[in-house]
Amino acid sequence: MARILIAEDDAGVRRLVARALALDGHVLSLAEDGEEALDTLTAADGAFDLLLSDIRMPAMDGIALAHATASRWPSLPILLMTGYAEQREAADDLSAIIEGVLDKPFTLAEIRNAVDRIVGTVAAPALDLAYVEPLLSCA
Repeated sequence: MARILIAEDDAGVRRLVARALALDGHVLSLAEDGEEALDTLTAADGAFDLLLSDIRMPAMDGIALAHATASRWPSLPILLMTGYAEQREAADDLSAIIEGVLDKPFTLAEIRNAVDRIVGTVAAPALDLAYVEPLLSCA
């Protein structure tokens, strides 16, 4: 179980990712943009195991958030998400401070595996498909 901060401006994606990671028992905090995420990090003095952030967000984008986070809490792993090729290219310059970039759209398995790779959690319990199907329809 890890403490994860999810910064995503799209409410549907934010809910889907949160629900998928909650299935693995992670403790989640949610932010609608980079500024809110940075406020949450500051209030907790960076006490998270992972920052999972969209790149394209209002107020403060994920690249600026990654820079601010890495300068203040350099040991906090950062995983970025994007649905835009040009933003993925912009994130290439961040390889020294991020764990990677996950391309949208992604599957539940892809997001769970990416997070597991970074936070080193134990294998997740088998999914109850009756529970997961309604989650997929929320996005």
